[in-house]
Amino acid sequence: MKTAIIIGATGLTGSILLQQLILDDQYLKIKLFSRKSANVIHPKVEEHIIDMFQLHDIAANFTADQVFCCIGTTAAKTPNKEIYHQIDYGIPVTTAKLCEKNNIKTLIVISALGANSKSNVFYNRTKGEMEERVLKLHIPKTHILQPSLIGGHRIEKRPSEFFFKQLMKVFNPLLIGFLKKYRMIHPETIVSAMIWLANHDFDQKRIVSDEIMKISRKNV
Repeated sequence: MKTAIIIGATGLTGSILLQQLILDDQYLKIKLFSRKSANVIHPKVEEHIIDMFQLHDIAANFTADQVFCCIGTTAAKTPNKEIYHQIDYGIPVTTAKLCEKNNIKTLIVISALGANSKSNVFYNRTKGEMEERVLKLHIPKTHILQPSLIGGHRIEKRPSEFFFKQLMKVFNPLLIGFLKKYRMIHPETIVSAMIWLANHDFDQKRIVSDEIMKISRKNV
């Protein structure tokens, strides 16, 4: 029986992951570290409401077999680049450092398609720098998922994202061959792949969207 930590359980993908882990008999305990409550009451769930920018302060409680980092924001939601960097770089990197410190051997991180530390686009560069820093740490089993646009319904309004989602519903079938990685992906698909990766051997460290879809089909 395993203990898992979820960072970002109040977001779209993280909330679906939480529900799946609750239903999964492999998991005895699920620890949540968030700035607000996930509003889920279950015997498996242990919730810690904290300042996520001070994640390093809770090192003593940061113990588990597996860690899933689903944290992330957008330029529209967080226009301040310094705060954006603290969220999309700082929190995943601190999470990885705590995994290394506490000998947690499995870390699954959601990044984004287009992440590149050499990019001229700040947001892609931030994700790329985060990935490189995380992969330099000594965590035996680390996988970074790079999904394309994530489908599904969000509580918060994101007008531009909603527009692109509607557009992608039309264009998705046309994206074939090497363009498959740009297809919109559902959060349930990402979650399925995350759980499979956490519990099986897989050599690849960075996994792009179309490969995430393939892996998710293994978890049936």
